[in-house]
Amino acid sequence: MQTIWIVMPILILLMFLLGIGLDLEAFKRVAKYPKAVLAGMTGQLVVLPLLAFFIAWAFKLPAPYFIGLVLIACCPGGSSSNVFSMLAKCNVALSVTLTALSSVITLFTIPLIMGFTTNFVALHSDTAIKLPVGKLLVQNLVLLFAPMLAGSLFKHWKPVAAEKVRKVLEKAAFPALMVLAAVFFLQYPREIAENFPVLGTGVTALILCSMGAGALLTVAAGGDAATRRTIVIEIGMQNAAQAIAIATSPFIFNDGEIAIPAIIYALMMNVILLIYISRFLLKRTKAAA
Repeated sequence: MQTIWIVMPILILLMFLLGIGLDLEAFKRVAKYPKAVLAGMTGQLVVLPLLAFFIAWAFKLPAPYFIGLVLIACCPGGSSSNVFSMLAKCNVALSVTLTALSSVITLFTIPLIMGFTTNFVALHSDTAIKLPVGKLLVQNLVLLFAPMLAGSLFKHWKPVAAEKVRKVLEKAAFPALMVLAAVFFLQYPREIAENFPVLGTGVTALILCSMGAGALLTVAAGGDAATRRTIVIEIGMQNAAQAIAIATSPFIFNDGEIAIPAIIYALMMNVILLIYISRFLLKRTKAAA
């Protein structure tokens, strides 16, 4: 089965959803929250990939999983982070701004970081996995930037219809990711079962360390509790569909095993972050009762 044909519609849906939530105000808010944005972007673009690289090296992961773990760390924050930020009574405007910035900047940072990672893996293992940088840039523009731009324009031209579409897509996004995860579990049951103890531990360590780093960066930037929660969630939640699309694309890696860390990450990040915001969910439940 060519999993990429399942991944692509899901990724396009998620990026279109993200685009609906974006406007010029999302980027103008950089001036409103300069220290918080700097803290969030540092965690997202620098700290998270470094942590993934170190954890992959420390756990002595096989080449495909080494590359896969760094790949998911290089991807931008997921659109679900905005929903989680709302549930946890965070600074939702800041969350949207961080997601928007990371989604644009990582179009160009992913090829750089992954180029270095694949060269490192090739030098230190018997596996030679090449990265066609040009094709990766083109795929990112087609599958990420184009639907994001389309969603933003749709909101600009048809704001009422866009809001209705957003509500539907938000409900469909998480089930779509779970379907994608189920497809991979069915396709690679032995590989996942054999490597889950190490990969699951490594992924969990990456998520927890990145969340801790986000909290420390916020404190250093002088942010309040709501800002801290926002950055912790933003750094912890990654666009797993994007990592899976890059891993399984016949034009890039064309390797389902590279996508396995992203699948495990998608599951663990939701579990860990749901636990993180559980007290706010309980408060909302009690208030509604």
